[in-house]
Amino acid sequence: MNAKKKTALANLFEKLDQEIDDRLKLKDLMALSSHKTVPIHEHSIWYYFGGICLFFFIIMVVTGILLTLQYQVGIQTAYPSMERILRQVSLGQVIRSLHSWGANLMILALLIHMFSSYFMKAYQKPRELTWLTGVVLLVVTITLGFTGYLLPWDSIAYFATKVGLGIAEAAPWVTSKVTESWFWPGQLAADILRGGPGITDLTLKRFFSLHTVILPWVLAGLIGAHIFLVTLHGNKIPAKIEKEKRYKEIPFFPNFIYEDLFAWTFVLCLLAVIAVIAPWGLEKEADLLASAPLGIHPEWYFMAAFEVLKWMPPEFPVGLFDWKINGEFMGIALFGGASALLFLVPFWDNKSEGGKIGRIATYYGIFSLIGLTLITFAGYYCLEENTFCSALHDFLPAVVRSISGV
Repeated sequence: MNAKKKTALANLFEKLDQEIDDRLKLKDLMALSSHKTVPIHEHSIWYYFGGICLFFFIIMVVTGILLTLQYQVGIQTAYPSMERILRQVSLGQVIRSLHSWGANLMILALLIHMFSSYFMKAYQKPRELTWLTGVVLLVVTITLGFTGYLLPWDSIAYFATKVGLGIAEAAPWVTSKVTESWFWPGQLAADILRGGPGITDLTLKRFFSLHTVILPWVLAGLIGAHIFLVTLHGNKIPAKIEKEKRYKEIPFFPNFIYEDLFAWTFVLCLLAVIAVIAPWGLEKEADLLASAPLGIHPEWYFMAAFEVLKWMPPEFPVGLFDWKINGEFMGIALFGGASALLFLVPFWDNKSEGGKIGRIATYYGIFSLIGLTLITFAGYYCLEENTFCSALHDFLPAVVRSISGV
């Protein structure tokens, strides 16, 4: 190529670049992002998990669109279409495994991101809204994973969804004439999701609509709001590190972006290896008349709540009013109350200088993290009954029986 042609081509690209910039102002955005800085210190590795969650969301959208092109919703068509995706569609098994494993890893990354932000006190003024949008984002993501679990319409998905909805609708009322007309919003939510008393074709279509249309847009909006708030207030620096000036700042663009891209590349490689080595399986087709297989359980992110319900006796007597509180409701109330105390931490630990309340918040976060982990592992360990699990599940019912004299 001679010099004249090179000059003409360069002028063409320069003109094209200018035309694009006139409309999108990309140079202004890059200049703005270059002024934004990110603190780097001994705990800054946790900052990357926010970007990793965003990357998993992008993977979910792309792989979800590809799966939707082949999937046919309906109890007569869902399972055959999944078999076709896995056995006949080129790279269908890989795409399905990337989507399923990616969903689980996204929830795990969100939990890591939440707890790391918690221990950095990234919920205190002026970041309360950042924390609350993150909490809602976690809840919506878990709901998105739950609604997607039923779509293959295999036996494990069907019965695991029944278990998950059973947790939501655990009867809350206390046994008395005063409360006969009380209702539980979890019961109402489960009925709306199912479209009736049982899981049917309508349930599958409602889950599909939630999973592919409604919740992704809600999640995209929450992610946008969360990123805006993080950009507005910046990354939280742990109080001790900030006080001792043991950190440095690097430009968000291009330095931190390049490091984020490296983290994304590592995560993509990890996900690809998992998807190839351990492809996500498909059990036999769901049979609405069959009994649940032994050891059926919900997905791991519901396992702690599932295990706590096993600890509860059928009823808790309330002697003063001769009422009996449903045991499942008590389990949900205890687990939900503990979670609410964690999620609403900006309202009770709101002093940036720390102190007694700040230490209590830290200890409570440690207790919650360890407790959630141990109860989840206990749930999997106790899928097969043994002496330890029998004693664990019968301890509280035995205490209640001894107190009530039954």
